[in-house]
Amino acid sequence: MRKRAEIEPIAELDPEEASRDRNFVTALARGLEVLRAFRVGNQPMGNQELAEITGLPKPTVSRLTYTLTRLGYLSYNERIGKYRLGSAVLTLGYSMLAGLTVREIARPMLQEIADYSGVSAALGDRDRLNVLYVECCRADTAVTLRLDVGSRIPIATSAIGRAFLAGLPENERGFLMEHIQRRSGAEWPRIQDGIKQAVDEIEARGFCTSIGEWTTGVNAVGVPVRRPSGGLMAINCGGPSFIVHRERIEKDIGPRLVRIAQQIEASLVRR
Repeated sequence: MRKRAEIEPIAELDPEEASRDRNFVTALARGLEVLRAFRVGNQPMGNQELAEITGLPKPTVSRLTYTLTRLGYLSYNERIGKYRLGSAVLTLGYSMLAGLTVREIARPMLQEIADYSGVSAALGDRDRLNVLYVECCRADTAVTLRLDVGSRIPIATSAIGRAFLAGLPENERGFLMEHIQRRSGAEWPRIQDGIKQAVDEIEARGFCTSIGEWTTGVNAVGVPVRRPSGGLMAINCGGPSFIVHRERIEKDIGPRLVRIAQQIEASLVRR
């Protein structure tokens, strides 16, 4: 049995691998997969939709949604026959966010660079093969994607995701890249080159970029943030390419974001 301190979040849920782990509770994992199917901005979903998203049999999903509803993690609308997240999920989410000292430290700095750049800035942590926003700030005049706390963006093609990957030790990055490769298919060579470039950029100047690679017409810069405990997060700043063009990112916003990451890390050490 692995020591508690050695337990790492999985990159992807592999049913075959899970079945070989005697300590892994498959029923619990399936219930959590149903909850994970609900994303920011999603409309209510029925059992059939949840089965398609999770890949679980519909009868299994029906039992899970019934149980989760009884526990308050889902709310059922009888008129349309669909579910949405219940209030019990908020308790878990807010408890997690409230315990993030780094979020409290980063917020004013992220707001400052968001106001300066005229777009948005965020703090994120890894969620399997995505980055989950735990803080998001935007300028009042920002013309940008409407991402917010709880939004997930791909780790492989976004600036914040690449910054996270680049900040990892080589063996941990290699583990995640194996999973990214499985999911990427024919796009893998392009994605691999982008990640390798990000590693070189972080080493050379402290920040990496994604120029229209995650979403066409959107440019961003990312920087890893190392926590005193040994954990890793990342921050970004980005928006439409006509506001944050490549030259502005490389000569102005990127270096500013590096300084913000350094300030966050120094503040965490003093806490």
